[in-house]
Amino acid sequence: MVVPGTLLAEGRYNAGVNVYKEDDKFFSSVVGLAELRNETVTVIPLRGCYIPFVDDVVIGKVVEVISTAWMLDIRSPWQGVLFAKEFLSKPLNTMKEDARSYLDIGGMVKAKVMAFDRTRNPSLTTREPELGKIQRGTVIEADPTRVPRIIGKKGSMINLLKKESGCQIFVGQNGRVWIAGKSRDEEAVVAEAIRKIEAEAHTTGLTDRIQEYLVKHRV
Repeated sequence: MVVPGTLLAEGRYNAGVNVYKEDDKFFSSVVGLAELRNETVTVIPLRGCYIPFVDDVVIGKVVEVISTAWMLDIRSPWQGVLFAKEFLSKPLNTMKEDARSYLDIGGMVKAKVMAFDRTRNPSLTTREPELGKIQRGTVIEADPTRVPRIIGKKGSMINLLKKESGCQIFVGQNGRVWIAGKSRDEEAVVAEAIRKIEAEAHTTGLTDRIQEYLVKHRV
């Protein structure tokens, strides 16, 4: 764990997110967890909002419907824009059809960030496998900075959650998590496990504790 101004590395490295360089030294600009990967030094902040990146997969909530698009809350300073052509399999005839009949306010969508340059709202698409409108299950929210810990190294934590619970789980980069099980009780157990991961992300032995929790509370 590091604080702003902490010396992270010195020498031939690359500065990643939340890291600044002075001469050959690299320092943290936030409070967070330092990480060195592929010669790039980064810091995962302990708390923070979601900043979109192209190819991120997120879970958005519809907050506005316009004639040929939907505006989605993606837990970011920017709202996502999902145009009808990036959601529907056929053109939307605005003279005969209402966009609300396909996706209304409050609806949840798994989508991919298609384009974003910080000067305009990010464009989203659902035209890939496993993306689209969420029809069932539970959606919870975690801090976006905890997403790497919820997923785990090489998917270790998310695979553990799926294996021990039998639930389908989808983690958006914006911190929203979709859980679909055979019952609400199963979904609730996974939701609580994810909250434990979020709260204890900085501790050691977390994977073993989560496995014990899931086995103990298996529905």
